[in-house]
Amino acid sequence: MELDQEKIRVGVSTCLLGENVRFDGGHKKNDYVLHTLSDFFEWVPVCPEVDIGLGTPRESLRLVGDAGNPRFVTGKSNIDHTEKMVSYSDRKVEELQKLNLNGYILKKDSPSCGMERVRVYDESGMPNRKGVGIFARALMERMPLLPVEEEGRLNDLKLRENFIVRVFCHYRWQKIALGNFSVNALVQFHTQHKFLLMAHSEKHLRELGRLVADAKKYPPRKLKEKYVTRFFEALRRKSTHRKHTNVLQHILGYFKKDIDDRDRHELLQTIEEYRQGLLPLIVPITLIKHYVNKFDVQYIKDQVYLNPHPKELMLLNHV
Repeated sequence: MELDQEKIRVGVSTCLLGENVRFDGGHKKNDYVLHTLSDFFEWVPVCPEVDIGLGTPRESLRLVGDAGNPRFVTGKSNIDHTEKMVSYSDRKVEELQKLNLNGYILKKDSPSCGMERVRVYDESGMPNRKGVGIFARALMERMPLLPVEEEGRLNDLKLRENFIVRVFCHYRWQKIALGNFSVNALVQFHTQHKFLLMAHSEKHLRELGRLVADAKKYPPRKLKEKYVTRFFEALRRKSTHRKHTNVLQHILGYFKKDIDDRDRHELLQTIEEYRQGLLPLIVPITLIKHYVNKFDVQYIKDQVYLNPHPKELMLLNHV
């Protein structure tokens, strides 16, 4: 299945784009975000602290008190901006919901934007790492299916690939969910994502298959809700060498009668070397795409698994 060329709309913490909005008057430009993902994503930048009227530069802020319901206060003068930030976050997330975002990249450790492990200070001034930024919490609670990640975690190649897979899947889902949704459209979507789902969770694949088979029993809105919830639950499960090996062997079954013994042995050996961690996933996938095109296996050509994201991102090129 080929990818669309239009850019995908993704939210981002403004400082990651190199804008001088940080409390110290600087930025936290992230080269991967700014120079690589910008070729494929249309950014929707947000800086909650600037948006609530705090200047640049400004006194640094911190989370204080209960990690589950912290206060948002300045570090030195102890001015409390909690109500202002909570009110803003609710309004801003409501605004973002109307923009049909397909993902969001947050600034790690930020008391407004941190996704996890944000410092929360107790009464004695001692920090723990149990907090979530106030804006980030509102975003994730109100938009639970939106792929969200921090820029720091994107340095982990597996987390990076998983996030970007989910962003592109969210984009494809949104196109059918907001368009002329029908059971036939859902069947096609599910069919095209079968092997991608298998690479994350066979359990979820079976459950989603049963849901699609019974699709006519549900009102459209309920059907969409049930399907997309389980779909993104599946994609949040980590893929592994073992799971990918299983998928690759399944795909081979679709043209095993067409391929000669020598080529079959070469492909099986390549899959085995991938399983052992000796080759990156792109190697067996490239071989499989060659044979799928050679033998014109349309069902496999239509699989998102073979083209889950732009090849220029080289997300499958690491061992």
